[in-house]
Amino acid sequence: MIVLAIIGIVAAIAYPSYTRYAQKSLRTDAHAGLMQAASELERCYTRTYAYAASCLETTQSPEQNYDIGFASEDGDGGYTLTATIRNGQDDGCDEPLTLDAKGTQAPDECW
Repeated sequence: MIVLAIIGIVAAIAYPSYTRYAQKSLRTDAHAGLMQAASELERCYTRTYAYAASCLETTQSPEQNYDIGFASEDGDGGYTLTATIRNGQDDGCDEPLTLDAKGTQAPDECW
């Protein structure tokens, strides 16, 4: 009986830590996908002086847990990249992760 109580206590402590670790590893996949897509857009800009969706080869994160989206910003000529989680997984973020041409990352708690 005591052994079961100890196992229960250890599990109650370990499970939340494991969940946070799993969520963080998912978000790392999104970060990598967003950075790769930003790099592709910057290379495109050096050739064409424009950020174009046609230059974007990355449409998914490296581990394919996120879809990477592109939106052009007309006012300042920049862009916003968005990583939206796939397959109903939980990354601990309430909103999709974003990265814009100025390097602004949102939401803050997910970076």
